[in-house]
Amino acid sequence: MSANPARFGSPKTNEPVVHDLPPLRVAGVDVPIRLAAWRSEDGLWRGRLVFGIADQPDPRATADIFCAATESDLWQSVRDLREHHLRDLYRSLGE
Repeated sequence: MSANPARFGSPKTNEPVVHDLPPLRVAGVDVPIRLAAWRSEDGLWRGRLVFGIADQPDPRATADIFCAATESDLWQSVRDLREHHLRDLYRSLGE
């Protein structure tokens, strides 16, 4: 996965920063994927995947499945996901 964080430094709040990832092709349709990442109060980086368009009804989102000590470790976890993992996550959220 070729996505990288587009900002530097620590966030000033615990609000998630959303990063666009390459879309996932499912049944001939490109599904947008975004990573919502933030630094939690305990100092760890956490994240979840959001499938679909946020403005449209019923976007699918995972639980907070990413947790890492550093932002670069979090991104490494995201990059380690393969397309079949993303497809399985998407399908597990219901079709």
